[in-house]
Amino acid sequence: MTNTTAAPVRGLRPSPDFHDLGRLISLMTGAEKHAPAAHSTTDALWVLYDRVLRVTPATADDPDRDRFLLSKGHGPMAYYAVLAAHGFFDEEVLRGFGRYGSPLGHHPDRLLVPGVEIGSGSLGHGLPLAVGTVLGLRAQGLTDPRVWVLVGDAELDEGSNHEAIAHAGPAGLDQLHTVVIDNASATHGWPGGIASRFEAAGWSAATVDGRDHEALYAAFTAPHPGRPRAVVARVDPKA
Repeated sequence: MTNTTAAPVRGLRPSPDFHDLGRLISLMTGAEKHAPAAHSTTDALWVLYDRVLRVTPATADDPDRDRFLLSKGHGPMAYYAVLAAHGFFDEEVLRGFGRYGSPLGHHPDRLLVPGVEIGSGSLGHGLPLAVGTVLGLRAQGLTDPRVWVLVGDAELDEGSNHEAIAHAGPAGLDQLHTVVIDNASATHGWPGGIASRFEAAGWSAATVDGRDHEALYAAFTAPHPGRPRAVVARVDPKA
């Protein structure tokens, strides 16, 4: 028996509701040790998919779509719930999460889940891949699509991310947007905060309450001409 691909939802469906995410996440069991990693991302993911990202199930293969890369792939339950809420696949698929034959693995698979851009889970891969995605789009003359990547603060312990940060700023990759979920899980801190690391490399950066949807939206949509953008979303690690 092999994994099957989740099919996108067809026809009319109710408007997505943030307050339904708890119920959708509860349909997935078997990865409770990574529940904090998932729940820390719910608000940022929701604001992105509901109000910011220019991608839908109908445009998931459109060259001009925005790209979202989940680097924090070891806790994908909130990501799957948000995708289901926005019609990328039927919510009943969530019940098979992590089971043999299910398209929804403990790490997301771009070949099995509609809307997923990369396979992820190992820390430190997503931001370098996002830089490469922007460079690839530019090489094709596609300067309108925006590339978003969500990373965890602990991923900034990985040197691959710092190489990506150091390249993107001087290169002026203003199509690139990074959301850092700061739940105080990093081994190493940064004098002046995480945002200062990005700013030192020439990025536009802001730090906001990671549960405040209006603050997240304002930070996600702030102009940053000629510079990549980083938004550090602080969340209570115990919440």
